Amino acid sequence: METYNVKMPLDLVRNIGIIAHIDAGKTTSTERLLYFTGQTHKIGEVHEGEATTDFMEQEKERGITIMSAAVTCFWEFNNKKHRINIIDTPGHVDFTAEVERSLRVLDGAVVVFDGRKGVEPQSETVWRQANKYKVPRICFMNKINLIGGDFEKSFKTIKDRLDPKATAITLPIGRETELHGYVDLIKMKAYTYEGVDTPDLQEEEIPEDMQEMAKKYREILIEKLVEQDDALMEKYFAGDKISVEELHSALRKATINLDMFPVLGGDSRTAMAKTLLDYVTICLPSPLEVRAIKGIDPKTKEPIERHSDENEPFSSLVFKIISDPHIGTLSYFRIYSGTLEAGSYVYNSTKGIRERVSRLVLMHADAREEVDMLRAGDIGAIVGLKDTTTGDTLCDEDDQIILEQIEFAEPVVSQAIEPATKSDEEKMGEALTKLTREDPTFRVESNRETGQTIISGMGELHLEIMVDRLKREYNVVANVGKPQVAYRETIKGVCENAEGRYIKQSGGKGQYGHCVLRLEPNEPGKGFEFINEIKGGAIPREFIPSIQKGVEETMKTGIIAGYPVVDVKVAVHDGSYHEVDSSEAAFKVAGSMAFKEGLKRAKPVLLEPLMKVEVEMPDENMGDVTASLSSKRGQIQGTESLGNGITRVKAFVPLSELFGYTSELRSITSGRGSANVEFERYEEVPKSVAEEIAEGKAV
Repeated sequence: METYNVKMPLDLVRNIGIIAHIDAGKTTSTERLLYFTGQTHKIGEVHEGEATTDFMEQEKERGITIMSAAVTCFWEFNNKKHRINIIDTPGHVDFTAEVERSLRVLDGAVVVFDGRKGVEPQSETVWRQANKYKVPRICFMNKINLIGGDFEKSFKTIKDRLDPKATAITLPIGRETELHGYVDLIKMKAYTYEGVDTPDLQEEEIPEDMQEMAKKYREILIEKLVEQDDALMEKYFAGDKISVEELHSALRKATINLDMFPVLGGDSRTAMAKTLLDYVTICLPSPLEVRAIKGIDPKTKEPIERHSDENEPFSSLVFKIISDPHIGTLSYFRIYSGTLEAGSYVYNSTKGIRERVSRLVLMHADAREEVDMLRAGDIGAIVGLKDTTTGDTLCDEDDQIILEQIEFAEPVVSQAIEPATKSDEEKMGEALTKLTREDPTFRVESNRETGQTIISGMGELHLEIMVDRLKREYNVVANVGKPQVAYRETIKGVCENAEGRYIKQSGGKGQYGHCVLRLEPNEPGKGFEFINEIKGGAIPREFIPSIQKGVEETMKTGIIAGYPVVDVKVAVHDGSYHEVDSSEAAFKVAGSMAFKEGLKRAKPVLLEPLMKVEVEMPDENMGDVTASLSSKRGQIQGTESLGNGITRVKAFVPLSELFGYTSELRSITSGRGSANVEFERYEEVPKSVAEEIAEGKAV
């Protein structure tokens, strides 16, 4: 296995992610890339539980990726050795946080599609996430060697549903099980292989029956490429020959500028994976070609930026935390500028603390290579950081910066959990703390009324995996209740004068706090906003934070059914104080009283998570499936025929109606239907349902 070379120029480094809908073949593709680059000597198969990047027990058993895994490999192209850091990400919707945080730190991505189905629901989600972070990407149409595999049809779904800038750069030779190579539209040559296990590609002339098609697709490609460069455009119109190198250069520029998304197609288990590696080095950016990272100066709050340069001050972002039983906490991070040495200190500017870097490691899935130093463009892990969490910025203490944090979706499902025995009790608290550090979409809280511990996550599978990890990794056996919906409360009206007076003045030191608040709805998803509008010193400035604290604590339990209150704007605009008796504690109580009073008068409503549901099933089951969704308060958004007798139905359905839906769908469609369920937004609960929920909570 090759080791880290600190002298490798940054322009030969690629930080890429493999992203896709579940089951499109991401992990299998990663395995082949590792095999062809010499990082593994045996090809690990996902269905046999032997994939390098699927190293968790649950991943091996279920054949799905749960945690994104980082691997480093080396690939020689044009007589230059490139270092490729690959992150294999999950495809299941419950683990989109893993994709989100990976895309935040990557420079490029390979989006894998199932060539029988083309764009699937989760493909759209990961594409949107990549758009959000402006990540250049290339597309790989996988599995077109299987029955139903159709490159042209699947390629059209990318152009129609994701981006018309998707452009074919290879065409497959042979259909379905006859697939045995591809045409490279830049070199205008054919490359063939003999079976899955043959590592070599044979260069040949393009088959006669593909000449016309190849010319048509090449013309489209060349027209887009010459737009990148005036000199190329002139050559093109003059009818002069344009070299392969010039076209590769234009392809790189177009991909990095998001002017083009190159599309390849084939079977990633074959020598085609080598071509994919070539195009990763040709098309995707090095750390030097990525836009400067933006942040703010923690002292002045002024915007600043850092370039990918070893000579600039050190800055990096922690994007993942893992608790390792053998060596403690591993903090995955991406260095944007400067260098970092093992044994030195870093400054966590998000939390305002210093941390010691005891060791630095490069990750090869669950194997590690210890290194003395990492630099701009590197993705590695630090061993032993105590207080750093996901999204924190680590930087140079003398030249501080806070990088933009990663935003994660709010959990929508919760479950009560309790230790099975007394000996599990203490271990459970510790284990849950570690799991919440690792996963920002996993929350743990205590219900003050019942004393129960409540865990929350992105879906039933997410919580199932977490409970399973408690048992396997921490030897904690726990009993869990039924999954519950994470409802929220908010307001629809405005309350101008919500008053809170807390006055105790009988004997000894008294208490005096008095404030008047205005409550109004905030934009959905905006969260809580607190504004100080006190004029003329009606309340001294030092008591304002206490009022805010009182409001924030009261927001944890709403007045309809005791769920957290969200999306509220609160302004303190009047009040009074006492020279002697006023205290922070008194104003905190007054703030809490005023907020409770205001909630009652501002038309409180209950909100529920609304899920986007996409169901694929045989045409003959469509009537039963739509009837079933409608009976669950579902709003049908539309249907489309996918060909081959398969229809896709899209709907919005409240989460509370979807528990156990997978089994119901299996029974309706005789096991042939599949559903993709993804959080869409919070929406007001109908009055009759809200009353039932409130009564249920009161019992």
